[in-house]
Amino acid sequence: MSASMQNAPSREDFAALLEESFQQNEVAEGAVVKGKVVAIEKDVAVIDIGAKTEGRVALKEFMGPGRDEPISIGSEVEVYVDRVENALGEAVISREKARREESWVKLEKAFEANERVSGMIFNQVKGGYTVDLDGAVAFLPRSQVDIRPVRDVTPLMGVPQPFQILKMDRRRGNIVVSRRTVLEESRAEQRSELVANLEEGQVIEGVVKNITEYGAFVDLGGIDGLLHVTDMAWRRVNHPSEVVQIGQSVKVKIIKINHETHRISLGIKQLLADPWEGIAARYPVNARFKGRVTNITDYGAFVELEPGIEGLIHVSEMSWTKKNVHPGKIVSTSQEVEVQILEVDPIKRRISLGLKQTLQNPWDAFAEAHPVGSEVEGEVKNKTEFGLFIGLEGDVDGMVHLSDLDWNRPGEQVIEEFKKGDMVRAQVLDVDVDKERISLGIKQLAGDPFADAGEIRKGQVVTCEVTEVKDSGIEVKIVDTDLGTFIRRAELARDRGDQRPERFAPGEKLDARVTQFDRKARRVQLSIKALEMAEEKEAIAQFGSTDSGASLGDILGAALKAREKK
Repeated sequence: MSASMQNAPSREDFAALLEESFQQNEVAEGAVVKGKVVAIEKDVAVIDIGAKTEGRVALKEFMGPGRDEPISIGSEVEVYVDRVENALGEAVISREKARREESWVKLEKAFEANERVSGMIFNQVKGGYTVDLDGAVAFLPRSQVDIRPVRDVTPLMGVPQPFQILKMDRRRGNIVVSRRTVLEESRAEQRSELVANLEEGQVIEGVVKNITEYGAFVDLGGIDGLLHVTDMAWRRVNHPSEVVQIGQSVKVKIIKINHETHRISLGIKQLLADPWEGIAARYPVNARFKGRVTNITDYGAFVELEPGIEGLIHVSEMSWTKKNVHPGKIVSTSQEVEVQILEVDPIKRRISLGLKQTLQNPWDAFAEAHPVGSEVEGEVKNKTEFGLFIGLEGDVDGMVHLSDLDWNRPGEQVIEEFKKGDMVRAQVLDVDVDKERISLGIKQLAGDPFADAGEIRKGQVVTCEVTEVKDSGIEVKIVDTDLGTFIRRAELARDRGDQRPERFAPGEKLDARVTQFDRKARRVQLSIKALEMAEEKEAIAQFGSTDSGASLGDILGAALKAREKK
């Protein structure tokens, strides 16, 4: 200090000292500074932050859940300086912001170190809740409150508890925390310890905690195990609620433990006797039992024979006659049915059942009621390229092959005369029960023309009636029989000039010689030419000789006169 100032400070010296004093006590806006409570007026505290500057802070900023700060005149507190001087000449300060700034520093360190922080849920907002982290306000999403959805968060509010910081953005002032993460970590530690004390095969008591469509979760004392619906009972269980209820205490057996995922599989049926033991002796093949239909699928129906024992009636074993029909149209759930044991496999735990075997085979019944040769009547159900299907009694079908439609006409032609829905009569030709086939014949009802043809033989002369004239020959029927045949053009006369079909007319009668007659092959052939040649040969033998000099006309004339005299 200068000598002049030591003796008598001048006006300038005083101003310099005052300025130096102000610089030493200058308060920066946006900073946290220490201040002293100089007065308390109603609901505010007057705080001196130095540099002859005072500010007012609402008393409520010193109070709050878990952070009550008792203050009195002379107490030192930290405050945040918003403005050094306002219109009233006072500093604008805040205890709340000071605490928040202090908290942000601590929280950032905890976030970087991945450490938990303590806080309290104090309000509910859209999508979650607000948490007070010692002055800093954080957002707790609804999904991060607990491991499972919590209906009422009220018991958790206002209670100090640990949280994990998921996200921090100081520029925006955003903090996102999770309570669920803390619980999961604690639970994982607890689960590891509990799982280490459990063994597969161990029987343990538990409480049913939750029920789903596929099973129930059982609390084993801090760790849950899954009791799958298939392990609840040996019988079929449609829903877990049929066996257990929430809150029920149950004794379970540990089936499997996954030490990596800490998943535990439980079972109740494993504590009961296995009903499949000695199954083959209790259900011998071909024996019949009554059971209840428990489930119906596209491929068959399951029948419960006793609790824990089910067999399958495959769709192919449900009905003798109903093919390609859904099992649900033959049986219904809960229906009691009689079944026959077809096969028992104790290793695969499968029993094959038959429903149709308990009913009379309709082909057996038909064969008994309609022996071969009997006459039946039915409706044309279908026409195919090889015949007609006729619906018969007993819900079975018989088939009339094309070859059994008519004796004389081709089946392809005759089948066009029938249509679906026609009622027709037929004769039973054969019943094959094993192949489930019934052969019918329509032409057999009219009798067999070959069987009724009498003693027709090869070489015999028969009288025929023309039924149809064609370019290639004529269709004829042997008189007094139902035998029909075709005489080819070349067989119509000996002389080529007379081999003209148009010489004949339908209804005209003529004689012909039988050139082939085979009952087994069902073939008959006639020839006018053969008859004329045979007659000529016979005439020459009787009335002419090579020496007489008589002409063929003279000989045939004599033969005709001889025939007329007879």
